[in-house]
Amino acid sequence: MKIFHLNAPGPYYTNSFLLISDAGNAVIVDAAADSKLYLGALEKNRAKLVAILQTHGHHDHVGSIDVLRDETGAKMYIARGDAEQFGLSADAFLTDGQKLKFDEMEFTVIATPGHTPGSVCLRCGEYLFTGDTLFCGDIGRTDLPGGSFTQIQESLHKLCEAVQDDPQVLPGHEMFSTMKQEKLHNRYLR
Repeated sequence: MKIFHLNAPGPYYTNSFLLISDAGNAVIVDAAADSKLYLGALEKNRAKLVAILQTHGHHDHVGSIDVLRDETGAKMYIARGDAEQFGLSADAFLTDGQKLKFDEMEFTVIATPGHTPGSVCLRCGEYLFTGDTLFCGDIGRTDLPGGSFTQIQESLHKLCEAVQDDPQVLPGHEMFSTMKQEKLHNRYLR
């Protein structure tokens, strides 16, 4: 498997990730960057985009979904709560504990509401895609419509219980981290 980090343009510079299996099937986590970046990487790596997995539905995470679906036929997955709140048309809904397998890449969905009603984290091997639930040393905002500080606290506790090892934390914004680092130093996880 190969993984590529792509950034959306400012002002948010949202992190987005393209994963390509050994067989050449690709998955995007949070289709936020310019669609040309994904399409260029897919062409260069002779890969076919099969799925777009959204950690949540905020506008700075979803900008390339429609173009990529039209160009590639890929299916878009998001939690029902965010599809409904943000008016996004999903091909399938992500549910807590669900496993999605694309060749050797297996994603486990961990529902983590709080930043949005349908926020999820996605575990794939040594990577934990946390969207805007968990950042390096911080957490996502809860003061936007549908946000809840109480819910995100519960979700962070659940995430700590679910992830006992030390995957790389790949958040929706800013720097990367590890789960061990966050458990030790992130005040919201203590």
